[in-house]
Amino acid sequence: MATFISLVNFTEQGVRNFDATADRAAKFGAMAEGVGVKMKEIYWTIGAHDAVMILEAPDDKAVAAALLGLASLGNVRTQTLPAFSSTEVKEIISKVPKAN
Repeated sequence: MATFISLVNFTEQGVRNFDATADRAAKFGAMAEGVGVKMKEIYWTIGAHDAVMILEAPDDKAVAAALLGLASLGNVRTQTLPAFSSTEVKEIISKVPKAN
């Protein structure tokens, strides 16, 4: 499974309904599982982003489908980044071609 970090920002609608954010997150987690995506963690944050989600998915398409479903509800917008563990980054580094 691949790991993805989603930076979450409330829309105006999401801010108006802030008191339901934890319930909405739980519903998203259940919906995401339907397309093979697991929401490992969610943290609400202070600063440039309102929340951060850590997702696991079999591929980019699955996480894109889950996040499009989330965005269609109108409460949040996301910016999502692929993430690599220490083991994965070592594997990536081992494949970097050496310059002569």
